[in-house]
Amino acid sequence: MKKLFLSVAIAVGCCLSSASAAVYVFDAVLTGANEHNPNSSPGFGYSVVIYDDSANTLTVQALFAGLMGETTASHIHAPTAAPLTGEASVATTVPSFAGFPTGVTFGLYNNTLDLSSLDSYNPSFVTANGGTAQGAGEALVAALFENRAYLNIHTTAFPGGEIRGFLTLVPEPGSMALFALGAGALALRARSRKNLPA
Repeated sequence: MKKLFLSVAIAVGCCLSSASAAVYVFDAVLTGANEHNPNSSPGFGYSVVIYDDSANTLTVQALFAGLMGETTASHIHAPTAAPLTGEASVATTVPSFAGFPTGVTFGLYNNTLDLSSLDSYNPSFVTANGGTAQGAGEALVAALFENRAYLNIHTTAFPGGEIRGFLTLVPEPGSMALFALGAGALALRARSRKNLPA
């Protein structure tokens, strides 16, 4: 498990090392209490989303564990009517992020979306934002900077979403330390759950 967290941290570091691009890092703590209709799921997670304005990409990374149901989908939803509250339609790929692990209660995800490609978006989000990938990308990035976008993980136990968190901008250079701290916290929590008596 430690090797998985280390590989994700290295991947984040590689994404942040580009000197010529402006790179913005957003993160979110994912819990059932953060859902629009809060739930008592013991599930938890941490997500880092990296926007590279030169490459026009969005790298999505997530760690999650302890879910009550098996995963069915995950997306970024945007924009909510107000920052850090409410709900919104799916902005990114449907039915889920490409390659997101389904049928599991814990996992790790890492993938990069090309914001210039229509394949990176929900078609209805594209239609609502001028009918182009450029319009959809601008709307999604604006929602991220306005704290009106959230990452949601849907499961069989909670089809509308078991855990979610609003994505907020992380000031540099602390993002690597923050990601490492989040990954470490998840590892410790997973280890402590293993050691609990049945």
